[in-house]
Amino acid sequence: MSSKNAPLSEHGFPIDIGMSANEREAVSTKLSQLLADSYTLYLMTHNFHWNVTGPMFSTLHQMFMDQYTEQWEALDEIAERIRALGHYAPGTYAEYARLTTIKEPESLLNAEQMIEMLVKGNEAVAKTARATFEQAESANDQPTLDLLTQRMDIHEKNAWMLRSLLQ
Repeated sequence: MSSKNAPLSEHGFPIDIGMSANEREAVSTKLSQLLADSYTLYLMTHNFHWNVTGPMFSTLHQMFMDQYTEQWEALDEIAERIRALGHYAPGTYAEYARLTTIKEPESLLNAEQMIEMLVKGNEAVAKTARATFEQAESANDQPTLDLLTQRMDIHEKNAWMLRSLLQ
């Protein structure tokens, strides 16, 4: 496809990266869901870092900080990939609430409940990344596939480490 006939970005400039406009939109839609899940998990992890108590306080406080710090960096990578595909990244609480698959706590939790919620949250992000992977794979979108492989690895490992605290 020549740049003269390339699909246009939201600004009217042609985007000619070897993906059709429909493929870019489909991948961006899935990445937006991943961004919403990732942001929700980030916020929950940061909340738990601030509010954890009990005999495992020091260990959990540090673990949660390590996890939310890594997640913060990932948010930017996901949003920038959406932008590189020619779409706007969601960025409001309302958009995230509409797109996320993660249920946030409605009350203060004890440490074990926090860990359980973070296991479920990390698993949810891994599942969303896996569903997004299928969409990106069908579009032959290697940069997104690379990003998703990293996200699945990190969230599956986080879930395993958190799960091990419950045994």
